[in-house]
Amino acid sequence: MPHPLDALVTEQDRTRDMAGELETALWKLESLQENLAQLELSREDAGWQLLTAQGKQDMTREGIIRHAEQHRVMAIANPLVRRGLHLTAAYVFGQGVGTVAKGDAANDLVQAFLDDPVVRDVLAGAQANSRNQVALGTDGNLFFALPTDRFTGAVTIRDIPMDEIAEIITAPGDKATVHYYLRVWAERDPASGKYFNRKAAYPALRYSPVTKHKRIQLSASETAPVQWDVPVYHVAVNQLKGQQWGTADVFSAIPWARAYSDFLNDWAKLVKSLSKIAWMQTSKGKPGHSRQARAEAARMGDMPAGSTAVMSGETTLQAVPKSGATIDSESGRPLATMVAAAFGLPVTTLLSDPGQTGARATAETLNLPTRLMMEARQEVWRETRRQILEYVILQATLAPRGPLRRRGRVERTGDHLRPAFRETDEGTLSVDFPPLDDTPVEVLIKALVDADSTGLVPPLITLEKILRAIGVRDVDEVLSKVTDEDGNFIPPGTVTADAAGQAAADALRRGGNPAEIL
Repeated sequence: MPHPLDALVTEQDRTRDMAGELETALWKLESLQENLAQLELSREDAGWQLLTAQGKQDMTREGIIRHAEQHRVMAIANPLVRRGLHLTAAYVFGQGVGTVAKGDAANDLVQAFLDDPVVRDVLAGAQANSRNQVALGTDGNLFFALPTDRFTGAVTIRDIPMDEIAEIITAPGDKATVHYYLRVWAERDPASGKYFNRKAAYPALRYSPVTKHKRIQLSASETAPVQWDVPVYHVAVNQLKGQQWGTADVFSAIPWARAYSDFLNDWAKLVKSLSKIAWMQTSKGKPGHSRQARAEAARMGDMPAGSTAVMSGETTLQAVPKSGATIDSESGRPLATMVAAAFGLPVTTLLSDPGQTGARATAETLNLPTRLMMEARQEVWRETRRQILEYVILQATLAPRGPLRRRGRVERTGDHLRPAFRETDEGTLSVDFPPLDDTPVEVLIKALVDADSTGLVPPLITLEKILRAIGVRDVDEVLSKVTDEDGNFIPPGTVTADAAGQAAADALRRGGNPAEIL
């Protein structure tokens, strides 16, 4: 009769065997899953996986700031990057930009703002235009702060360094609507000479809620003051949908600019190495003749170009053949083409060289795609000026002592304010860049005259376009002389007649003869 313990032992062995089989099955399943994962990865390019991960890191605030530091160095040290940046700035702002507002009061306000020395140094001056466009090329982002006097409506402008913007705070549930820019910076205390870290939130331009809280909550234990009198306007380029930060123009050009520089360095080394030994001297005879030949060769190394070599009968001199060496610098042109593509420029324009197969006119002509890209960047700056100047007009209408307070009112739409004047078009801004094409002036004037003859184009617009076509710089000053207080056009002949009549009336009041004036 079997012992009861024997059955228990047999059951334990069976359980142990089943556990081993289960462990083996789980190991096989895990191996199968790993093989399946490897099979899926094999169908994809691992390089793209790495590129995606790197791209996510590069598009963060830290990545953009890190790359911007490299871009600024390349903008100074690399001739190709430097030319691309400054060439773009020259195309965009090289011919200037004109800004006019409808209505004398609004236009006087706009011109006074643009003529302010601080504004010219930051936004409106020639140097500021060039610096700002180059900064977009290296950083991809610009932040303009607009300190405002709430009583007079006076507005000025300041730059905020990109690396001081710590966070872009958006509306709850809407990442596309920016409410605040969180700034973190170090400020020196004049009394102690020490630096203290400061933190503040600046509202986005035109964000003006009914309730303005003095502080915003950053975390459960931290808040930051809100500078409601200093709104910020953010200029960003190459910004993909869903991104809060812009991307620099130089970002895609840097690898190819370095590759082209490396190619030229290698090419220069090759040419230098080939020029080390230019002549080959062969001697026959005794060892003494060889020593004499070496001495003659040493003397030849110090001889200037065009000298005559007198050799003995035992010595032969011939040039070292270069037919087997590759010294073609044009082989690196495709690398420069990639740099030009990053800037939106033809390679002939970037290099100022039509190449071996091109013509000089090719390198000096701005083709249609390039012109459209430069005009697109002009549109960015046109919108920047419009946004900032519309804010200037708004504050002049909103402030209790604003110069436009009596000419209009302020309307609210949600969290945004806009001015409304008695004249519907008063305060309308016109920001114009001269055309980039090479159309002759006489052709432009004829087209404008033909357009004016139809009677469908307002005379003030026709005059403005004619003045810009002939290259007048201070167009707004000329237009102010032929417009009334409401911005309506007064023909120059009428202006002259009115002036003469006023002079005659003044002479009559003084007891003079009006006929002498007329």
